[in-house]
Amino acid sequence: PSAEHWFGTDELGRDVFTRVVLATQTSFKAGIIILVVAISIGVPLGSIAGYSGGRVNEIIMRATDIMLTVPGIFLALSITAALGPSVLNAMIALSITWWPGYARLVQAQVLSARENDYVQAARSMGASHRRIVFKHILPNIISSIIIKASLDIGFAILSLAGLGFIGVGAQPPLPEWGAMIATGRRFLPQYWWYSTFPGLAMFLTVFGFNMLGDGLRDVFDPRSRR
Repeated sequence: PSAEHWFGTDELGRDVFTRVVLATQTSFKAGIIILVVAISIGVPLGSIAGYSGGRVNEIIMRATDIMLTVPGIFLALSITAALGPSVLNAMIALSITWWPGYARLVQAQVLSARENDYVQAARSMGASHRRIVFKHILPNIISSIIIKASLDIGFAILSLAGLGFIGVGAQPPLPEWGAMIATGRRFLPQYWWYSTFPGLAMFLTVFGFNMLGDGLRDVFDPRSRR
């Protein structure tokens, strides 16, 4: 590290600071896409299961339980290995492993909310099931989804970095924190900055999103402060 290259350079003479910044963009985009896809799958399925109940609920929830029994990182690793190493395939794999958590959360929330007075009032006025779920129930449970998403984005970024670290995520020359740490460990301890600064950036990002999630939980649920 020097005044010219704040985070030093890598084995090819590339500026590590520039690559860490570019890797931040890659990780943020990937984390957001992973959660958007997971929420797009999990929320509708959880809503259908919680509101319908009976056999529909059992089928969806048993499928969700099967997905939850497999450790997410191992399932993502298997999917990525089958599809081929790339950021896109890592995002697909993590999205597949992430939706069951949202399905389980929304199912429990909808199951409780469907007996509330405002839902009964909407039914008495002839509102359709779709309108009741998407216009009345989901707006009242959206805070739980937002809190979970704010906590999960940090772990999604961490999981993406984990796949990159073992070589099935981002591929050179695309900068990505996990891949940079994996490459830099070959030059430890002499060239310590190569792995240290990407790791520090990843730590601060995940820590920041965890703090954001805790703050949002306090805002949406004041009782959690006690």
